[in-house]
Amino acid sequence: MNILKLLEDRVIKALNAAGAPEDTPAMVRPSARANFGDYQCNAVMAAARKMGQKPRDLAQTVVDHLDLDGIADKTEIAGPGFINIYLAPEFLAKGLRAAVSDERIGVEKVENPHTVIVDYSAPNVAKEMHVGHLRSTIIGDSTARTLEFLGHKVIRQNHLGDWGTQFGMLIAHLEELEQSNQEEAMDMELSDLETFYKAAKKRFDEDGAFAAKARDYVVRLQAGEAHFKKLWKRLVDVTLSHNQEVYERLNVSLTPGDVMGESAYNDSLPVIIKALDSKGLLSEDQGAKVVFLDEFKNKDGDPMGVIVEKSGGGFLYSTTDLAAIRHRVHTLNADRVLYYVDARQGQHFEQVYTIARKAGFATEDVQLEHHAFGMMLGKDGKPFKTRAGTTIKLVDLLNEAEERAARLIASKDSDLSEEQKVNVIKAVAMGSVKYADLSKNRTSDYVFDWDNMLAFEGNTAPYMLYAYTRVQSIFRKAGLSESDLQGDIVIGEATERELSLKLARFSETVEQAAREGMPHIVCGYLYELSGAFMSFYEACPVNKEGVSEELKNSRLQLCSLTARTIKQGLDLLGIETVEQM
Repeated sequence: MNILKLLEDRVIKALNAAGAPEDTPAMVRPSARANFGDYQCNAVMAAARKMGQKPRDLAQTVVDHLDLDGIADKTEIAGPGFINIYLAPEFLAKGLRAAVSDERIGVEKVENPHTVIVDYSAPNVAKEMHVGHLRSTIIGDSTARTLEFLGHKVIRQNHLGDWGTQFGMLIAHLEELEQSNQEEAMDMELSDLETFYKAAKKRFDEDGAFAAKARDYVVRLQAGEAHFKKLWKRLVDVTLSHNQEVYERLNVSLTPGDVMGESAYNDSLPVIIKALDSKGLLSEDQGAKVVFLDEFKNKDGDPMGVIVEKSGGGFLYSTTDLAAIRHRVHTLNADRVLYYVDARQGQHFEQVYTIARKAGFATEDVQLEHHAFGMMLGKDGKPFKTRAGTTIKLVDLLNEAEERAARLIASKDSDLSEEQKVNVIKAVAMGSVKYADLSKNRTSDYVFDWDNMLAFEGNTAPYMLYAYTRVQSIFRKAGLSESDLQGDIVIGEATERELSLKLARFSETVEQAAREGMPHIVCGYLYELSGAFMSFYEACPVNKEGVSEELKNSRLQLCSLTARTIKQGLDLLGIETVEQM
């Protein structure tokens, strides 16, 4: 049940009946404070200006036509023309009762599902994933999970960096190891991709003959010679194996089948150039093929040029990105394409989108969205690195998270078995790393802080996991399972109403997060829900003597919905729960 959507539909009908312009938006939103109702409509002021009416007069006419029978028990006009809506407790209770028996806890699938491409993670071959890949990977994955939950067809795309001039030196180094029959040494070097890459780079920089061979090998690889493609494929496979271990450890839903690397578009690049030329979009500049865009100006006010083919015949990221858009729109039939790439690539994507539309690679009805994100910073406000100033491997970060989580759990009194402790440590460690990131607005930089992310207080993963296990403990104490619950939900106390209202807003929260690609919206909701539950539990006894069976069953249903909503919300973030802590 999406109450916000229901109210918007009723408000639109009332606005139309009151004579407001047909394009007037409903502008209904949850109220910031309880004395402003549960929801507030802010549409009247703008409509009244267009109509030449007094806002409060128009607001009264809207209220007169607003059919909220059985939904609200009170509406009122406030200030210059705000309409405050107070939901009826019976309406809330009926919706929550239906959610209790619904495996989707009241969140309906969309009526018109879209095909959505989510492009995220995008590490490079022969390099280990580092902290710079974390944000794209987990924010993109959360959005993919959320869209899928709502019923959209989601196609994940891991745009692997698996092509380019650097592969000459990599396959040349790999070939040397292979020819010297150092199978064991080769396996050892490939087990540490960073070491392998640095060794190849050192040879390239210091040995002219090796560098010449490497440049020749690039040409032969790109020409499709089987020997060099075999070596290249081995590098790709080893990298994918490394990456998959990280994905599975982080509970990220990417699989090898989702990889669509730069190499996949190699044969399409000449086709892209030909298509751009046929549309009259290409110009030649110093031997390079360039698309000049009037929409973007350089510092002298001239149209900016986007190079799509270098003077030597090589292609660029822009060419590959155009080929990817063409494939995603015309082969995968995408309605919406989301790119989780850091904010520094903003202009690049705007230019690529502009060219794609001019060339017909993407039609106007396809949404191309760069979901930019900020940087992960250290406490010094600079990009997060090791003390030596080097980039932190993602696997090292996750190892440290587990070490810190283990110390944290060991410091707490518990009667958990060793197996349970292992599961709790993993859930806290991976959940903390992910939640600390996902709870921040993705467009902002954020400071990585171990102490804050592992705290049991505040908007953190440990707090959320604890809130979930606390609800589960209520059922263990009651000696009941959720399937035993029956009867109506009764909303009498103020904290019952606050918790009920928060539970009823889960559906609209999920839809907003999916629409905007903003997982922090779900995090904020879950934190507020947990706070509302804690207040409810303190004020409304559940298992105490003297509580009637009817009231106990009602409150246990609210407890059940709270636990299931937290679990589902965390699952949308890719965070696993545990039953005890």
